Amino acid sequence: MAVIKGIIGKKVGMTQIFKNGGVLPVTVVSAGPCYVMEIKKEQTHGYNALKIGYGEVKENSKHAKKPVLGQFKKAKLKPLRYLREIRIKDSAVLDKYNVGQEMKVDIFKVGEFVDVTSNSKGKGFQGGVKRWGWHIGPKSHGSRSHRAIGSIGASSYPSRVLKGLHMPGHMGSGSVTVQNLEVVDIDIEKNLILVKGGIPGAVNSLLVMKSSKKKASELILSEEGRQKSDKEDVKQEEEKQEQGKD
Repeated sequence: MAVIKGIIGKKVGMTQIFKNGGVLPVTVVSAGPCYVMEIKKEQTHGYNALKIGYGEVKENSKHAKKPVLGQFKKAKLKPLRYLREIRIKDSAVLDKYNVGQEMKVDIFKVGEFVDVTSNSKGKGFQGGVKRWGWHIGPKSHGSRSHRAIGSIGASSYPSRVLKGLHMPGHMGSGSVTVQNLEVVDIDIEKNLILVKGGIPGAVNSLLVMKSSKKKASELILSEEGRQKSDKEDVKQEEEKQEQGKD
């Protein structure tokens, strides 16, 4: 079974690198070091997860709250600003971790695929054309509705505005996950990971990087298929040997 890994970091910015005779757009992520604060198991918490922390702060900092300081003292760790949970399906994976263990960028390898979750840039209050991609009205003289909203429902029936109707409103500043991003390069000394493509959020925004969920399931299916084909090959060889004896 593919092991799910995760680390917390910050977006440094975008650049490009030259590889195999081509140019690759990459996002530079400053990730870790993170520390295992708590190991949650299904028997006690109802699910399997690793609670990790990132970003050391002073004990008298406003980011170090008193209720959480007790948890850090219990784990024998310095106060950390950001705490996140990494859900893990296989409970056997949790046995590889210990409370207080340090996690760096070397938990990932070049060529591995990851899912990155971050907060997108806030756009403020926006109209329907920008927020939902509405068509605009005629631009010629006489038209009174260029980017206006227009009708939002019928009068006699249903005599109300249906839930979920696309309307102008607050845009952006929400959690967005981009899946299947390839790890292009890793700098262990500087705690940097270069990921192919873009990541949501502004520069210096917090993000969580995990092992790719879809690619992990694909690996499991391919491994199961390979094991099944190996069993079939062994079975066919045994049948051939039995026929040869006869």
